[in-house]
Amino acid sequence: MGFLDKAKDLLGQHEEKVEGALDKVADVVDEKTGGKYADKIDQGQDAAKGFIGEDEGDTPPSAVP
Repeated sequence: MGFLDKAKDLLGQHEEKVEGALDKVADVVDEKTGGKYADKIDQGQDAAKGFIGEDEGDTPPSAVP
């Protein structure tokens, strides 16, 4: 098991806490940029949450039409 696999497993075990932290970070960044990049922040947040929620063999959310 490689480093990324171990990190992904650890993140999966604490998914709710990590997603809560992502929400807080996204809110702070959005506030600091005055909402100018809200769409990009949301995309990044969704991508990060998709990475956390993926199981081995799942199709990443970005690959779903």
